[in-house]
Amino acid sequence: MHDVVMPQMGESIVEGTLTKWLKKPGERVERDEPLFEISTDKVDTEIPSPAAGVLAQVLVEEGTTVAINTVVAKIDESGSGAAPASPAIEAAPAPAPTPAPVVEKAAAPAAAPPRAAPAPAEAGPEVAGPISPLVRRMARENNIDLRQVKGSGAGGRITKQDMEAHLAAAQAPQPPTPVQPVAAPLPLSPPPVAPAAPMPRAEAARTRVEPMGTMRQKIAEHMVFSKHTSAHVTTVHKVDMTQVVKIRERNKAEFQARHGFSLTFLPFITRATVEALRQYPIVNASLEGTNILYHNEINIGIAVALEGGAGLIVPVIHNADEKNVTGLQRSIVDLATRARSKQLKPDEVQGGTFSITNFGSYGSLFGTPVINQPQVAILGVGMVNKEPVVVDDAIAIRSVCYLALSFDHRLIDGALADQFMSRMKSALENWSEDVL
Repeated sequence: MHDVVMPQMGESIVEGTLTKWLKKPGERVERDEPLFEISTDKVDTEIPSPAAGVLAQVLVEEGTTVAINTVVAKIDESGSGAAPASPAIEAAPAPAPTPAPVVEKAAAPAAAPPRAAPAPAEAGPEVAGPISPLVRRMARENNIDLRQVKGSGAGGRITKQDMEAHLAAAQAPQPPTPVQPVAAPLPLSPPPVAPAAPMPRAEAARTRVEPMGTMRQKIAEHMVFSKHTSAHVTTVHKVDMTQVVKIRERNKAEFQARHGFSLTFLPFITRATVEALRQYPIVNASLEGTNILYHNEINIGIAVALEGGAGLIVPVIHNADEKNVTGLQRSIVDLATRARSKQLKPDEVQGGTFSITNFGSYGSLFGTPVINQPQVAILGVGMVNKEPVVVDDAIAIRSVCYLALSFDHRLIDGALADQFMSRMKSALENWSEDVL
């Protein structure tokens, strides 16, 4: 039997939620074929099968959150197809329901005190199917009685989606209850009647409440953690990208025809970053208590925004210093495409030593990005835009870009950060002719 474990999708990840099984016990699965889906703060993705064979046992139910390296299933590599009973599927028979005690009717007191509501996180006999830790936590945090939630999972099991739908329905604005007028006694002599003021129009509240998804909650936690951990400082440098723009314009049509994807500015900037990291290795380091960890590899994380604002993920280009512009562009396109289609592998979101976020692709000039822990710096790339600049005491139109480096002032001083940026600036402004 081959054990299938919950993978670690990033250095800071300690658990993951198994959201969906893509195979059933007894079904054949090939190596690297998608086996199940998981959700973490780093990524929602499909996890491939580590071996070929028959899915013999499913040990963790859908919607359950477990620690990394937990065995979630077993694969029979012999391929016999004889799958043993799965504890997650073939549960023990439910105990016979305990008959409710008979309560004699008695006269109710004039003002009976209200009964205490049941504990929201406890599942009574009315709740069908096992309750995952994730669902229990959502119920506890939102004070929800699970017996009031209708489950859509197998056997009526309550899933995370059921909880989110219940929360959204409970928090939706309710129409106001109409007020019934109370008849007043007729006066002996009718006073003059003033025209009644119009009643205010009843409108629904102009808000919509929607609970955060798991990924967004974890992103929020890590952003706050990073700001509390690192002493953030940002330095911004203006770079003349005219030489790079000319090289790109001259080669982009042939590049597209040869490789099947576009040539952008990001691989040029990534290559210049690698050269600066070689010269200033402390920017490629990380902190562990009072120790500085110098990394021998240059692994560049590229921030990718998921569709519809679902979140942000930072897949990693390993050994980026071994790739030229073409190789870097290929890696960027490949990782971004598979990140948005939930096909990244666990090792592709781990091991980053420095990160780049390209907010210029959305029209931003520059920003102050948050450091991706446990790294000590992150580069923000603004859009490449034409501006009038002074060149040799004359006004000229040049293609410029603002690069922003957020760095951890606990380890990196401002002077060193600016020296690092000057090295990048020099590489981009003096790019060798048509070197891709």
